[in-house]
Amino acid sequence: MPIAEPPLYDLATAAKNGGAKTMIEAVFSRLREDILSGRHQPGERLRVEQLRKEFGVGASTIREALSRLMSESLVTTEGQRGFRVSAVSLQDFRDIAEMRKILETIALRSSIEHGDDDWEAGIVAAYHRLSKVEERLADKPDEVASEWGDLNQAFHDALISACGNRWLLNFRKILHDQSNRYLRLSLADTTAPRNVHAEHEAIFKAVMARKPDEASELVGTHIDRTVGVIAKQFEGKPEAAE
Repeated sequence: MPIAEPPLYDLATAAKNGGAKTMIEAVFSRLREDILSGRHQPGERLRVEQLRKEFGVGASTIREALSRLMSESLVTTEGQRGFRVSAVSLQDFRDIAEMRKILETIALRSSIEHGDDDWEAGIVAAYHRLSKVEERLADKPDEVASEWGDLNQAFHDALISACGNRWLLNFRKILHDQSNRYLRLSLADTTAPRNVHAEHEAIFKAVMARKPDEASELVGTHIDRTVGVIAKQFEGKPEAAE
């Protein structure tokens, strides 16, 4: 009798500590990271049975996690044909980046106007943590990509955290989350002459000096440069079909 292979991911601790809800969250988080990191490629079919074996959980847990990923537009469904990783395209990222620039700069200006000492302290802390990772980014992009992604988002979140417009922040978060897969692509391209840390440092200094025009321009340029890197990634490649 053949011996069943053990699951690829060990989620026993999650089940012990939090039960079904925590198990779903653990599967969701792991799958989300696998999509963002490129382990599951855009357009790839996500077979429930295969994922069930990898995670060692029931099919209902997998389907619930995939449904949550659909709400983040990272996964799509094809009716009775199952689930797929959402496609990526250069035009999609350009659209995301265009809206990000609008919302990001509005939120940044509001934060610079209304931010207090606690806001400044949060930015300093976030920038310090990001800088420590970026020291290793050039030599080990694959190794630190996940950590960098989290800290990069934390830094940009800190910059606009004093903006009091809840709706603006909600829509901005959706766009920033959708950018994450593309940001990983930009990190993977080591041929593009870009110093991301220098860009972050310039933004940090302009914000701390309370210079809204300069800070907004720097953030806009920062986003545009990422679009340029992503465009290079798509050169000569057919864009994934929706």
